[in-house]
Amino acid sequence: MKKFFTPFLILLSGLVLLAGCGGGQQATDNNKEGATGEADTNVTLIVGASPTPHAEILEEVKPLLAEQGITLDVTEFTDYVIPNQALDSKDLDANFFQHKPYMDKFNEEHGTKLVAEAITHFEPLGIYPGKTKSLEDLENGAHISIPNDPTNEARALQLLQAQGLITINEDAGLNATTSDVVGNPKNIVFRELEAATIPRMIDEVDYAVINGNYAIDAGFTIADALATESADSLAAETYANILAVREGEDRDAVKKLAAALNSPEIKKFIEEKYEGSVVPLF
Repeated sequence: MKKFFTPFLILLSGLVLLAGCGGGQQATDNNKEGATGEADTNVTLIVGASPTPHAEILEEVKPLLAEQGITLDVTEFTDYVIPNQALDSKDLDANFFQHKPYMDKFNEEHGTKLVAEAITHFEPLGIYPGKTKSLEDLENGAHISIPNDPTNEARALQLLQAQGLITINEDAGLNATTSDVVGNPKNIVFRELEAATIPRMIDEVDYAVINGNYAIDAGFTIADALATESADSLAAETYANILAVREGEDRDAVKKLAAALNSPEIKKFIEEKYEGSVVPLF
């Protein structure tokens, strides 16, 4: 697997691909696939993914696709912006790291046209202990870190409200921010941070609300959380992770990738490896 951690490396990677493939259509050209969706043999799909659990899941998908003449090339990203930019610019054939509300917001803010090819799984957001080890010990003025991207911030606030810690303006819904907190009896101080950095700074706060993939990557399990989103909740339906592609494309190889992600083999892998930290939705 390839890992790109900075925009500079993404640019360098793009230049290398440009030289090897002869233009800005490198991901598409590698596929040898017609516009009708009919595929030739020896197709390569370049898919961007977060390291955990998405890239790990794709590694399990590789042999399933290889049996169908498709090579899966997984490129790892450690943020939530570059993989959508890379998909839009056709440096990727698909990406696998986000839920639909985030993708929709990204499309709105960046003018991209990305769509969901498949619904895959749910990663419950959890409240993890930092300096304070139980929610019952919550003190006045406690510090809680939450993701600072729009959809995940709202999700974190909804989870805190579900535990009775705060009250949110009922009209805010999935657009809630800290300014929509209308009840805060314990005077909680919110530390809005990039989602990826929250696990690394958990010892600096009383509690941390962590995205499922970053919790797994940091070595946390669902059993470590003080509270989580329910797998049968509205959050699970709303924040299901997706395989994203460019709008208007109809490609056989991508459809086979989507089918493989929703296969019994992958469902079993997810259930056994992640033990509830990742929940298959198929």
